[in-house]
Amino acid sequence: MIQSVVCFVLSGCLLFLSSCGQAPGQDAEKGTSLESSVTSTEKSEPAYGGRLTEPILAEPINLISALSSDSASHSVASKLFVSPLKYNKDIELVGEAAKSFEVLDDGKLLKFTLRDDIKWTDGVPLTAEDVEFTYKLMIDPNTPTAYAADYLNIKEFKLTGKYSFEVTYDKVFARSLITWAHHILPKHLLENEKLTETRYARAPIGAGPYKLKEWIPGQRLILEANEDYFEGRPNIDEIVYRIIPDLSTQFLELKTGKLDSMMLTPQQYLFQTVGKSWEKDFQKFKYLSFSYAYLGFNTESKFFKDVLVRRAISYAINKEEIVKGVLLGLGYPAIGPYKPGTWVFNDKLVPYGYHPEKAVELLKEAGWSDTDGDGILDREGIPFAFTILTNQGNTLRIKAATIIQNRLKDVGIDVQIRTVEWAAFIKEFINKGQFDATILGWNILQDPDIYDVWHSSKAVPGGLNFVKFRNAELDELLEKGRTTLAQAERKVIYDRIQEIMHEEQPYCFLYVQMSLPIYQSRIKGLKIAPAGLDYNSNSWWIPTSSQKKLRIQQ
Repeated sequence: MIQSVVCFVLSGCLLFLSSCGQAPGQDAEKGTSLESSVTSTEKSEPAYGGRLTEPILAEPINLISALSSDSASHSVASKLFVSPLKYNKDIELVGEAAKSFEVLDDGKLLKFTLRDDIKWTDGVPLTAEDVEFTYKLMIDPNTPTAYAADYLNIKEFKLTGKYSFEVTYDKVFARSLITWAHHILPKHLLENEKLTETRYARAPIGAGPYKLKEWIPGQRLILEANEDYFEGRPNIDEIVYRIIPDLSTQFLELKTGKLDSMMLTPQQYLFQTVGKSWEKDFQKFKYLSFSYAYLGFNTESKFFKDVLVRRAISYAINKEEIVKGVLLGLGYPAIGPYKPGTWVFNDKLVPYGYHPEKAVELLKEAGWSDTDGDGILDREGIPFAFTILTNQGNTLRIKAATIIQNRLKDVGIDVQIRTVEWAAFIKEFINKGQFDATILGWNILQDPDIYDVWHSSKAVPGGLNFVKFRNAELDELLEKGRTTLAQAERKVIYDRIQEIMHEEQPYCFLYVQMSLPIYQSRIKGLKIAPAGLDYNSNSWWIPTSSQKKLRIQQ
């Protein structure tokens, strides 16, 4: 599904924030239960034409991936750009723009040969100079990117031909190959531009399967098939992303035929999309997402500087209640930043569990008590009252926040809930650290390296460590983890990283949920795989007889 949500394959080397709570396509994993309710037996041959209309909860902020950390931007950009490498349906790195690549000297030397038949949509050939230009942008201190650290340990980038280059690292870097699953930018269009001011961010020229046709702020983006795409033009002529910042409204539009797909809520999946008519006209899928939701604490806030308070809140929150009441059982409580069942997951961690009495004890130890009998804890005359911030339209997060609000009230903490439109939420609150606590989500990458989110150097305005958590031992382990190759050694490192996060609770990890995409039956070629659904979206088609284009809503 081509929706603004968490998803690791859109840009395989990057972490980014989710405006929705579940991943659309590239997030199922080997060994994960994958379910489909496709019952149609209609046969048809792939055909060109038609329009796929999809909703996104939030408007993209910037279509230059290096400058954006939101999933809406990455979701759209993934259709416009290409990378040297990409993930295939089995979640394996393979060449995209790269015709071949070699990993030498324990990963300290990478050699790439690009295809010579890729062109930007203005007709200019894509060459190794474009990759070099993109690399230099990433390490330029004037580029406000959260991902520079992935490229700063490169000792030398050397062009070895018009379509070939070599990358030498000064030391072993476990993520070296993964970082080249990053979008290539056009040198000829951007070399004389100031990246933070260029109109290219909203009117990009790419080399991907689609190109941007129209962007009406607050309403929609329309992509049209790239006839000269090097892997062959996509079957579907147009993709329309309608900006609909509310899941209930999206569902109404789906039912009336004004949308081809959406990501269902558990309520919609279990109770509102059942019966013969739904089985005939729609196809549903279910698989465990490669993402998690969390309650993040601003550790510079007067309320959350103290680890005792953060632990107390984790004891006061009933995660099982959230999974049952919000996800309706379609998910699992989270305990850390990794997915259960993967090699990196630390299964020795003991969940905090729901123990409000322990929460009260820890809060008292931290100096919080109800001195005036009003039912709200206070300390030095300051009541324990804070606001949970989350994004508009995400009903699951709002419901989770409401449960948290009620449970914290039980232990004497007054919680307010505030929702903000996505772009303002990121720019004015998250990036600037203007919040007490927030409910958000991260995608989970294939490599366990979470340096960009948790290293102290990232606790800066616009950095991904926006909860401002700083821990010297964690920094050392994060640095060591990305320079160690042996999985057994990395396991020890990341087990300890999870222990520190479990002890310090900069996040209260809430849940991992199921992805629940639904599509109109007229959309053909959807095949579920370890990588989910979207991996082969260029091959999807709409039968000629079903190619009525949905009327674009004004």
